[in-house]
Amino acid sequence: MNTPPLATKSAAGQPAVDLDVAALRADFPILGSKVHGGLPLVYFDNAATTQAPRPVIQSIVDTCERHYANVHRGIHTLSEQSTELYENVRQKIRELIGAPAVEQVIFTTGTTASINLVARSWGDANVRAGDEILLTEMEHHANIVPWQQLAARTGAVLRYIPITDDGRLQLETLPRLLSLRTRLVAFTAVSNVLGTINPVREIVRAAHGAGALALVDAAQCVPHQSIDVQVWDCDFLAFSGHKMLGPSGVGVLYGRRELLEAMPPFLGGGSMIRRVTLEGFEPADLPAKFEAGTPPIVGVIGLGVAIDYLNRVGFEAINRHEEKLAVRAHEILSSIPGVRILGPAPPRTAGIVSFVLEGIHAHDVAHRLDRQGIAVRAGHHCAMPLHKRLGVAASTRASFYLYNTAEEVEFLGKAVQEVQRFFRRGRPHARA
Repeated sequence: MNTPPLATKSAAGQPAVDLDVAALRADFPILGSKVHGGLPLVYFDNAATTQAPRPVIQSIVDTCERHYANVHRGIHTLSEQSTELYENVRQKIRELIGAPAVEQVIFTTGTTASINLVARSWGDANVRAGDEILLTEMEHHANIVPWQQLAARTGAVLRYIPITDDGRLQLETLPRLLSLRTRLVAFTAVSNVLGTINPVREIVRAAHGAGALALVDAAQCVPHQSIDVQVWDCDFLAFSGHKMLGPSGVGVLYGRRELLEAMPPFLGGGSMIRRVTLEGFEPADLPAKFEAGTPPIVGVIGLGVAIDYLNRVGFEAINRHEEKLAVRAHEILSSIPGVRILGPAPPRTAGIVSFVLEGIHAHDVAHRLDRQGIAVRAGHHCAMPLHKRLGVAASTRASFYLYNTAEEVEFLGKAVQEVQRFFRRGRPHARA
């Protein structure tokens, strides 16, 4: 397997800010792709999903060729090998997020599944009519709809922390929004649309001060910076593997042990039981209690290799690199007449820049950028209430990761200007 380069060193031997991006890019075969007749690919859709480096790809091949079998229950060599590889990843995740024990690391199929698990298991057991769940106006649908479903089942009430016009949470509203009826505050650490970096510890502290629990959607945070759930003091945390160089179909739920132990199983079937009779069942201990059925074995093992890769590169170096790209993207795009950037400017934002081009629908912008080789995301990004709050139907989102370059950001600015020129020439009409 290739060993990714670390951040370059200064003369004094201290880690420098810059990554050796050229060396990193050599590990990602898809970044050498050509599109539309030979244009180099510029991949700016990392908030949706990231690309896999060769070590992750090779781990998938190796697992399938050499180790693949079902985990935990087999009494044969391949099963024992798969089980060891699979469970080693749980330890890597425990260390990655600072969890106290591996039993508090639950494998799911993604952030959405993790949040739904909490809503169904903890929510159904603990939320009653008149109780309140506090969300924010900037949430992904995955952190809105499960709570709307819970409210419909139980009669609970949803409340929302409002945002400012520039996409920051109005935290001064917390004292009036939190009450003795608040059972849970569920919020994103980093907005998937705005890139807004929220003060997790402050919000968790306020929730606990009101006697509520706190769930953090960390899908846009864990892949980009070092975190510690014990420092944050959150009760639940969810994230996905495919946003951090890993395979799709793998996610993680962290929970406080006493909460997980008290929660009933969400799904029933194999693995999550200690014993079953015709009259009933006894659930297994953590973490198996919440991992019914055959898990995503190959995906989990691939995620472990992705974590190794990111650890070797260094999260501090990754974070600093993305911040530089975001600063430059804001500078370039804000200088173009007719461009409206959604959300705050750096350093209050992560490596995500969503924008609206006056008179041109976001889908048309993304299509024209694609014709220049740039992959971005267009639409409401699973955050329709946020777009409604900002008064736009859709936006174009460019999102950065460790393998993106400053030259690509410069090219984005030129490409956006070319989109404007294209539509000024009046070829196809922009959608209303």
